[in-house]
Amino acid sequence: MLGPTVPAWFEIPTSDMNRAQAFYERILDVALKREPMGETELAVFPYGGRPHVSGALIHHAELSPAIQGSVVYLSVDDLQPVLQRVQEHGGDMLVPRTALPDDMGYYAQFRDSEGNRVGLWSAV
Repeated sequence: MLGPTVPAWFEIPTSDMNRAQAFYERILDVALKREPMGETELAVFPYGGRPHVSGALIHHAELSPAIQGSVVYLSVDDLQPVLQRVQEHGGDMLVPRTALPDDMGYYAQFRDSEGNRVGLWSAV
């Protein structure tokens, strides 16, 4: 028996991979790794070889960025500097830093350079 199903991978659609990759690298202060896969192009978020959830930006003709639908939450050390960089690099804050109940941390949501709604989570 495998136990509960948990996310293992996510993909954030892009219209312009160069623009999206630059946006995420700037706001998160990380380097994404480009991975071409036939007609699909990925820019993979770092995961440090750890066996947990990771994901990528994806550019494919059948996928489009969206403000409605599922929301991916990225874990960060501190929401405030990331949210500031979001606004400095062309994104918009949709939900400001908000406390979760029972000391579960904090979350926020923003619109990225492509028009996706993306969430952030931090313990502090």
